[in-house]
Amino acid sequence: MGKRKPRQLTPLELQIMHVLWDSGACTVQSVQDKIQGPKLAYTTVQTMLNVLQRKGRVRRTLRGRAYEYRPVLSRATASSTALRDLVDRLFGGSVDALLMSLVKSRQLEPGNLARLAALIGESEEPNGG
Repeated sequence: MGKRKPRQLTPLELQIMHVLWDSGACTVQSVQDKIQGPKLAYTTVQTMLNVLQRKGRVRRTLRGRAYEYRPVLSRATASSTALRDLVDRLFGGSVDALLMSLVKSRQLEPGNLARLAALIGESEEPNGG
């Protein structure tokens, strides 16, 4: 049996995680108040936080009469998972193809290419620099 790939967050899960990453531990009410975009029903936010908790993305602690939810999944891990999924689905797993697409569509400027080349050079040095 192969290792199960972590699933990326749905758009609504991601919206809620952004609130938690930016604000730290929050109650359902504070997530509802801070979420960007159209107002979500309290029960929708509560349901999504419970889903995130079951998936191990957040942890909840009872504080007084309300649960506080805090992120377990880091923003960096979520970004890495989403990027890996994008590269796999759109570029057949080829990071080179992704970079070439960014260059061809002029989304990766020459100055950024130079910084990227320097970063790659640093990562290839023995003993990390």
